[in-house]
Amino acid sequence: MAQERIAHLRAIGNLETLARMTLDTFVPEGHGLQPEKQENLRRAYEAARAYAENPSGWLLLKGGYGCGKTHLAAAIANRAVERGQPALFITVPDLLDHLRAAFSPSSPAGYDERFEDVRTAPLLILDDLGTESPTPWAQEKLFQILNYRYNARLPTVITTNHELEEIALRIRSRLVDPDLTRTITILARDYRAAGEADQHALSSLHLHGGQTFGTFDPRKGELPQEEMENLSRAVEVARAFAANPEGWLAFTGDHGCGKTHLAAAIANDRAQHNHPALFVIVPDLLDYLRAAFNPQSVVSFDKRFEEVRRVALLVLDDLGTESATPWAREKLYQIFDYRYNARLPTVITTATPIEELDPRLATRMLDASRCTLFAILAPAYRGTPRRGRKPRR
Repeated sequence: MAQERIAHLRAIGNLETLARMTLDTFVPEGHGLQPEKQENLRRAYEAARAYAENPSGWLLLKGGYGCGKTHLAAAIANRAVERGQPALFITVPDLLDHLRAAFSPSSPAGYDERFEDVRTAPLLILDDLGTESPTPWAQEKLFQILNYRYNARLPTVITTNHELEEIALRIRSRLVDPDLTRTITILARDYRAAGEADQHALSSLHLHGGQTFGTFDPRKGELPQEEMENLSRAVEVARAFAANPEGWLAFTGDHGCGKTHLAAAIANDRAQHNHPALFVIVPDLLDYLRAAFNPQSVVSFDKRFEEVRRVALLVLDDLGTESATPWAREKLYQIFDYRYNARLPTVITTATPIEELDPRLATRMLDASRCTLFAILAPAYRGTPRRGRKPRR
C-alpha cells in the first residue's frame, strides 16, 4: 500500500520519469570540476538536502545548462514523496500549456480547478523559469501563482538559467526577498561534458600555449628608452591582473606590438593554476554564435551566448577586426554590457583607436573605475635578429 501511494504521488506530481533523480544519485563533487567549483556544487547539494528534509520558504537554484539544478529540484520532490507528502514538479512552459489545455471543451478539469491545484500545492517545484514565451497572459499567470505562494509562504523551489535581471520585475520582486528566498548559484559546467577538459570548445588558447610571461620578449636594446619602459609596465600590469583578475584590462597598440602575447599569457597563467579562461578572437566568436542558427547545430544560440558572456575570465582578442554588422554590434554590446554590470574579469586587445570603436563598447572600456586601459607604445615586432639572440618566430 505504501508503494502504491508513493507511485500515485509521483504520478500526480509529474515525477514518474524523474524517480532516478534523488539525493543519493547526485554526485556532489561533479565530473572533472576545478576545486572551487566542486566546493560550490557541494554547497548546493547540502542546501538542497537540508531543504528536502524541511521544506519551508523558497529555494532558488540558478546556473547554466546541465549543471545539476533540475536533478536537485527533482530530488527534493522525490524526498517529499518518500515521506508520503505530495509535491508537484513541472517545467514552466509545461505548466502554462497545462493551464491553456483547460480551456479545451474536452478537458476533464476546468481551468479554475487546475489553477488552484498548482498555486496551492503543498510543495511546488517550477523548473526552467525564464524559458517560457513571455506573453502577457503567461506573465500574468506566473505572477498570480508566485504572488499567492509568496503571501501564503508556501514551500516553493524554482530553477532558472537566467540572471534575475532578465526576469520580469513583478516576479523578480518576489524572488529576491531574503526573508523568504534562499538563492544558490551553481557554477559547475554541463555534466554531459564529463571527461572533457574544463575549457570552452570555442577557446583557441591551446594555439597560444607558448605565449607565456616567461617567453615574452621585452625587446631590451631594440626599443627607445620610453617604449622599452612602457612595454615593461605592460608586462607588470598583465602579471598583476593574472595574479588577481578583477575588473577589465584592455591593451591597445599596433598589430604585432605584443598585445595578444600578454593577453594569452594571462589566460595561460590562470589555466596553469586550474582557473578556466576563454581566449577567443572576436570574429571567431561571432562566427561561433552564428553557427548556432544552423539547423544541424546541436546547441542552441541562447546556450552558446550564455556560456560566453558568463565565463569566469573572457579574453577578447583583436576587437575591431570583426564585420561591423548591426547584428554583430548588438551581440558584442550585450556581452560587454553584461560583463560590465556583473564586474566579470575581461581582457581586451585592439589595434583600432578607441574613438573608432562602437561608442557603446568604448564607454565601457574608458570607465577607469572598471577598466585599466593600457596603450602599448612599441611598434610591431619585426623579428630582426639581435646579437646573442635567436630570431623570434
